[in-house]
Amino acid sequence: MKIVGLTGGIGSGKSTVSRILRELGAYVIEADELAREVVFPGEPAWREIKEVFGEGVLERDNRLNRKKLAEIVFADAEKRRKLEQITHPRIGERMMQELEKARKCGAKIAVIDAALLLESGLKDWVKPVILVMADERVRVERVCKRDKVCEDEVLARIRSQSPDSEKIKCADFVIENNGGLEELRERVAEVFQKIIQR
Repeated sequence: MKIVGLTGGIGSGKSTVSRILRELGAYVIEADELAREVVFPGEPAWREIKEVFGEGVLERDNRLNRKKLAEIVFADAEKRRKLEQITHPRIGERMMQELEKARKCGAKIAVIDAALLLESGLKDWVKPVILVMADERVRVERVCKRDKVCEDEVLARIRSQSPDSEKIKCADFVIENNGGLEELRERVAEVFQKIIQR
């Protein structure tokens, strides 16, 4: 089974590419979904986050207030590193379980969809790596519209992630996503075919 890495900064369209790859037959493992699972109330990571960041990052029902936590960690690199130290090992464990499921169901291609693929050490698990890129202006517009947040908040998130100029060094395929959905579908299908033929 080929294990493909899919990455891209916030607002690049990585999630849309992930959905298209699933439609094309790939077994997609979403790191964001696993990240949500490991911080469910009562889970070890949830308890550690509550300890480190305080009850102010919890909703009334004890679920993590991801927006509030994001505001804290995207404004402070040290706090972001602390959060990553809590969550990344647990996400890695869940990732291994998902890859085993993919193998058992006979998947030919598994895609690990992770915004922090390169930063989290997951790049060592995958080959090839697909990078989804879009102009900063496009990314800001998309995220402001999607998340109902201000431009400054989006720019802070973009700046907290590794720049595309760094990510591109590890990428085997780059998908530019400044256009429409049909254009994106065509590009993703081309890359998918190349991966199958490798």
